[in-house]
Amino acid sequence: MTVNLTKGQAISLQKNDGGSLSAVRMGLGWQAAPRRGLFGTRTREIDLDASAVLFADKQPVDVVFFQHLASDDGSVRHTGDNLVGGAGQGGDDESILVDLQRVPVHIDQIVFTVNSFTGQTFQEVQNAFCRLVDETNGQELARYTLAGGGNYTAQIMAKVHRVNGAWTMTALGVPANGRTFQDLIPVILPHL
Repeated sequence: MTVNLTKGQAISLQKNDGGSLSAVRMGLGWQAAPRRGLFGTRTREIDLDASAVLFADKQPVDVVFFQHLASDDGSVRHTGDNLVGGAGQGGDDESILVDLQRVPVHIDQIVFTVNSFTGQTFQEVQNAFCRLVDETNGQELARYTLAGGGNYTAQIMAKVHRVNGAWTMTALGVPANGRTFQDLIPVILPHL
């Protein structure tokens, strides 16, 4: 059963049977919003990029994104860059896989961000979502839908963090501006 998250809402990543999830996939999907022009409606390709920033004690220590597809320890992997989107409410356009059992103990938070590398704002994006899937069985656990576009080029979507030794996901939904994850670090820090 999927939990539709609202901004700031957290869910435990413990299984119903009391066990812990071992591997999750953070999926990102989006579509370019149609725009009215002089000669009718048209869409422009939008290149959104998913990134995962790994933190230890509120310090960024590693990142996974389209130019660095795996964390140094191999516990977090990006499946590859999608330059146009298009899945919208269907499948994922970009995915980041997290092997929770292999994440080093000193990593206490993994923050997932989305940014428009080409600089288009989220006013030009529709049906954007971030979802968490149990990678062992494909079951969608949680979904955060980006409602309403805005005049910003990035979004701090969600974080997976340890709470008393167990993993929890929190939907953040914080708008920001920046073309890369590096631009977003100052915006992320207050949410750790």
